[in-house]
Amino acid sequence: MTVSQQAFAELTTLRVGGPAGRLLVAETTDELVAHTRDAWADEEWLVVGGGSNLLVADTGFDGTVVLVRTRGVEHEATADGVTVRVAAGEPWDAFVASTVDNGWTGLEALSGIPGTVGASPVQNIGAYGVELSDVLTRVEFLDAATGERTWVPAAELALGYRTSTLKHGRPGVVLTVEFALGTDTEGGVPVRYAQLAGSLGVTLGDRVDPAVVRSTVLDLRAAKGMVLDAEDPDTWSAGSFFTNPIVSAGFAESLPADAPRWPAGDDVKLSAAWLIEHAGVHRGYALAGSHAAISSKHTLALTNRGDATAAQVAELARYVQLTVLNRFGVSLVPEPVVVGDLLA
Repeated sequence: MTVSQQAFAELTTLRVGGPAGRLLVAETTDELVAHTRDAWADEEWLVVGGGSNLLVADTGFDGTVVLVRTRGVEHEATADGVTVRVAAGEPWDAFVASTVDNGWTGLEALSGIPGTVGASPVQNIGAYGVELSDVLTRVEFLDAATGERTWVPAAELALGYRTSTLKHGRPGVVLTVEFALGTDTEGGVPVRYAQLAGSLGVTLGDRVDPAVVRSTVLDLRAAKGMVLDAEDPDTWSAGSFFTNPIVSAGFAESLPADAPRWPAGDDVKLSAAWLIEHAGVHRGYALAGSHAAISSKHTLALTNRGDATAAQVAELARYVQLTVLNRFGVSLVPEPVVVGDLLA
């Protein structure tokens, strides 16, 4: 199905962005393959799932946009649990909810993350001590270089902190995602994140019923404005707008002693939220005359207070970057995909 001149403000969780030149809606995997190959005939093309990690300029995008709305979940029992194959267009949180309902374990801590299943390996999404790479086995991929459909093992995707070869250097489209999940829920699942353990009233590493973990994660995310709510502009965002920066151990030693930090191989991962807050950019902050603002619930989220433009979101992002750079010497890297000359 082809739809013309639909604005990205209607297709993204930030609710900003101009029109798409041509919009092709894929409701089956075969349509997704056909529409994507069609789009590749244009000089510019873009694949959009839930639009939860996307900032598009107010002028829009002149190329072809493929909107992924495919559906389908298949599973089969294995000796260790269950293999689950999911169409790329399935909404992520609805799928996670179904895994908990079915007694499949491994994804409950990733509850409440917006977007689609097909986008999850691109970012290697993660939260509360769990990353997608923990349970991802392979993806079915339509490769732009060859035009062919192929299954790519997770080990070949260079999955890292909010990154993969699907995000950098391997153009194409995810068609299906395959997971290896557990099925033994009697003993619960281990809690791997201190904040989650505290909210549950357990010790780090203790096991808790997956349904309780999911419910608690949703509550934690909602308190941060990270669960989409059509009535709450604090949730009209792209989630965490900046990734937590990774710096050398030597550089980390130059930061204040109370700056949170975690090991990242030979390097150190910092808290972007802490850096922003302690640079003086507080929750609810907005530039004069702008409808884009820091969330009143979470420093990492840049939100649309109702009538923001993409340019205003970008202006606020640049202000945050410059403020943190001047105060701490750390360059914050935006997490959303940016379309258009916004953050240059």
